[in-house]
Amino acid sequence: MNASEALDSIWRQAGLPVEALQHARLTGEDPVLPSSFAVGAAAQSTIAAAALAACELGHLRGAGRQQVAVDMRHAALDCTGWFSLDGRVPDLWDTFSGLYRCADGWVRIHANFAHHREGALRLMKLDPSAATRAEAEAVMATWHARDFEDAAAAQGLVATALRRFDAWDASPQGQAIAAQPLFTIERIGDAPPLALPPLREDQRPLTGLRVLDLTRILAGPVGGRALAAYGADVMLVNSPHLPNIESIAETSRGKLSAHVDLRTDAGRATLRQLAAQAHVFVQGYRPGGIAALGFGPAELARLAPGIVCVSLTAYGTQGPWAHRRGFDSLVQTAMGFNHAEGEGEGEGEGAGDGKPRPLPMQILDEATGYLIAFGAAAALWRQQQEGGSWHVQVSLAQTGQWLRGLGRVPGGLSIARPDLKPYAETSDSGFGRLAALRHSAQLSRTPAAWPRPSMPPGSHAPAWPTGPGQ
Repeated sequence: MNASEALDSIWRQAGLPVEALQHARLTGEDPVLPSSFAVGAAAQSTIAAAALAACELGHLRGAGRQQVAVDMRHAALDCTGWFSLDGRVPDLWDTFSGLYRCADGWVRIHANFAHHREGALRLMKLDPSAATRAEAEAVMATWHARDFEDAAAAQGLVATALRRFDAWDASPQGQAIAAQPLFTIERIGDAPPLALPPLREDQRPLTGLRVLDLTRILAGPVGGRALAAYGADVMLVNSPHLPNIESIAETSRGKLSAHVDLRTDAGRATLRQLAAQAHVFVQGYRPGGIAALGFGPAELARLAPGIVCVSLTAYGTQGPWAHRRGFDSLVQTAMGFNHAEGEGEGEGEGAGDGKPRPLPMQILDEATGYLIAFGAAAALWRQQQEGGSWHVQVSLAQTGQWLRGLGRVPGGLSIARPDLKPYAETSDSGFGRLAALRHSAQLSRTPAAWPRPSMPPGSHAPAWPTGPGQ
């Protein structure tokens, strides 16, 4: 399936007007980054879907349709998440993150957060304050891969055993994911169509819309950043007691950034006030987690009739892994992508050395992030036509299943990475001088932009601005 066909499928699944597709222009073809998978098509089609859906909602609000052009190379590089701060390119990976050879295979451990790193090392019976990577590798060589995976999951840690595609497909979780669509958009309550402010021709298509972004690690922040690029007032809500990773500097472009402590009555009251005035509520808690705090889709629909809720998970809401924590790198490993890239299947002799290798970017996170933005805009379009409150659900594993369905790319592993420089831009931010990539969707009349600078968590008050762009 090529990128245009993928866009067509995504668009039709959401029930959006087919005639709008003629305003999308996709250029380029895979391979654009070294991979045997169609990562370029995945990036290009989801980015185009998000931008086109925003423009279609803008059209429904009174503005003319506009052309959306996405070049595959730019889209793929956009999805690498590259950035620098004051000339320094941060190393986003902890020393203990990565693949470990076990007695009967491989395990990938995600240790970028201190509590995950310390938990994994304690599971290995190592001292977190003194252990070395070499010591961890020696211990892991004595474990069976699935045993460590299960032991880590039982303690709420993040590690997965490497699987082949056939092993994943035969697993209960693999079968649960295969039975699900790429995303779901479901009406969850009755409400009249929201009275959205009219849109001028010179305004970005989501101007005047308010989005709460309660996500932390990549996919959700990417979705919120895209909605901000198309004009929405996006408020990133962080807890003052939880850590973040440095990529927050890149994904916070265009957003307000506030602290709200949901452990307190006052914090929950503040979030209820914000949600009552929001059009979209995006959250990346594990299934049931946000509902336990009083902000599940059903509760939000009662609080703010007509709201669009977007829920992000690692492994979906069905199957035995539905409540497991997960990150892009782990989902790639569990689902078979790392094994397949190592083998270079379909690439020809000598293309793969057999050692597991990751995809060239965190495409499951990135593509899922753009599906969040797409789903939010598509559900708002449906809300304007049909009324109701809506719930959009996406997961990294469902995106992975879809990526497999795009097919393999002969010769893809042998190409070199293209130069980032033609797509880079710099801006001042609350983190320092930020260099990052321009948004890859080109809107012909109202270009995507992030007029608000990226700022650290807690830089803004938890209150909506009095007018668009304030």
